[in-house]
Amino acid sequence: MIKRTVCFSNPAYLSLRTGQLMVKILPHDGEPERETSIPIEDIGLLLLDHRQITITHGAIAALLENNAAVVTCDEKHLPVGLMLPLEGNSVQSERFRAQIDASIPLRKQLWQQTVQQKIRNQAALLGNLRGVEIGNMMAWANEVRSGDSTNLEGRAAAYYWRQMFPALEEFTRDREGDYPNSLLNYGYAILRAVVARALVGSGLLPTLGIHHHNRYNAYCLADDIMEPYRPFVDSLVVQTMQEMPEAETITTDIKRRLLTVPTLEVRIGGQRSPLMIATSQTTASLARCFAGENRRLLYPEL
Repeated sequence: MIKRTVCFSNPAYLSLRTGQLMVKILPHDGEPERETSIPIEDIGLLLLDHRQITITHGAIAALLENNAAVVTCDEKHLPVGLMLPLEGNSVQSERFRAQIDASIPLRKQLWQQTVQQKIRNQAALLGNLRGVEIGNMMAWANEVRSGDSTNLEGRAAAYYWRQMFPALEEFTRDREGDYPNSLLNYGYAILRAVVARALVGSGLLPTLGIHHHNRYNAYCLADDIMEPYRPFVDSLVVQTMQEMPEAETITTDIKRRLLTVPTLEVRIGGQRSPLMIATSQTTASLARCFAGENRRLLYPEL
């Protein structure tokens, strides 16, 4: 069963009662106070996007015990913090050890597979959306070496972003850049939380990456594994821009659209699946690779 993504963007008081997340929406903008409840076990991702939200320790503990990810946003309404459970799998210590002991050649091979599928998904999206030449990208995907030593990921990304937003001649992909970077950043933050949650559920350490290794990044592995999933977010952003061309900031309607990232339909292993379920399949395949049971990562195809 796919878990729910729940976002609170108004003043609220969240507490726990008999396995339910009790929600008290406080009076705001002329709206009266109201109450509702959500079963804790139904929640996969909880987004807190208002400075006047209070959540009790009991509610947080229950969410984490049910392997939910809790995301907090800053004053610009962008996700800024992520809380995950410490224990998400019954054989966690065994999987930690296998992950830590993974050889450098294995890590490089896994990164090679990751970059190849990312480029293929980017190429498929460009072909579907823009009808531009993608033979070069498919060739680059096939030429990616172990560890992507020649940085074909970067070459493909430069071509991809030049073609992705043809109406925006000055567009540059930048975390601090102008529109539509803000939409991409928001969608990627949701994706990152979903992937980190799946990694914990598979008994892996989100911090210890196969390629990313920034000493200040607590989610290096999540940043690795989410790469082939990014084009699905890009597709959603382009669709959102087409349907809401006047909105250059993250409005409530745009947030509502971007919060559908976990439910996006993807194709993985020859079957259709919601993105949140697919990430669990990917992280489970990664755990098998670390354990020496498999050599191939299972990634979605666009």
